[in-house]
Amino acid sequence: MTTLRKIVRLAATTAVASLLALSASAQDVVLKLHQMLPAQAPVPAKILEPWMKKIEAESGGRIKFEHYPAMQLGGKPPELIDQAIDGVADIVWTLPGYTPGRFPRTEVIELPFMMTDAESASRALYTLGEKYMFDTEYKDMKVLGMWVHGPGLIHSKDPILAPADLAGVKLRAPTRVTNIMVSALGATAVGMPVPAVPESLSKGVIDATIIPWEVTGALKTSELVKNHTEFTGKALYTGAFVLAMNKAVYDGLPDDLKAIIDANTGVEFSAMAGRIGQEADAGARQMAVDLGNNIVTLTAEQSAEWEAAAQSTYAAWLEEMTAAGIDGQALLDEAKALLAQ
Repeated sequence: MTTLRKIVRLAATTAVASLLALSASAQDVVLKLHQMLPAQAPVPAKILEPWMKKIEAESGGRIKFEHYPAMQLGGKPPELIDQAIDGVADIVWTLPGYTPGRFPRTEVIELPFMMTDAESASRALYTLGEKYMFDTEYKDMKVLGMWVHGPGLIHSKDPILAPADLAGVKLRAPTRVTNIMVSALGATAVGMPVPAVPESLSKGVIDATIIPWEVTGALKTSELVKNHTEFTGKALYTGAFVLAMNKAVYDGLPDDLKAIIDANTGVEFSAMAGRIGQEADAGARQMAVDLGNNIVTLTAEQSAEWEAAAQSTYAAWLEEMTAAGIDGQALLDEAKALLAQ
């Protein structure tokens, strides 16, 4: 073999090896995203799907997503967090409140009458998360986003106007702190993930539920109850969401793909998600209007009566935080300061 041919063959072999290496490094990454709501619900349709498509496009197709809505990978909504940790799913979207007591610091944003606007509350929550939570209660996962939904309100079979009207009402409360609140006001708190609400209402397991308008369309809540109680000023409550990724899967990504994920997550993504979620409230509320339902917006004075009645929830929560070795008062003060900005 001539020297020239050896050089050509060596060059060709090197080129093939380089192409193979490039192919390996450019291999597609398929990420399974699992969550509890139907694909047409506002968060999956207006937040998660566009987010996935944006990352797929920016990665040139190297990242691909498989979306499994409505618990299609199996299990129940409270199991989603552990599915992300254990690798059943690569990414999950869920409520930390589905596992009561596991994420105590997160509850600060869920205390009654804390928020008025989901965008600013989501920015506050993520900021608090970075400072106090990611290295503690979320240390076993990679947090991509934390946000809250729009103002929570009461949806009930019978009208509820004053705190005293909750006496004896079987009410689905979405979080541990809202359970504390409604129980103190005389309701029978019934905990359940949000997908269970329609069947529970139709079978009389519950008489009422507190959820934001946004999710009522997918759940057909306004067809199952005819009364809705809105608040003026601060919301009755809000719930915290987390978009979390398996830590090993994230750590195993090439640096350039990590950078794409990082550029599409974080505090501004969380604030945007909160805003989009709250914007979806209007369409779902209109469904209730079109059905001729009774929508009562409490006056500022009526809302203040509820807020005063809910103060015992703060005392109970702060006592629990102290017992857990957490400075709940400092966390609450910082949350309020962030919300006031």
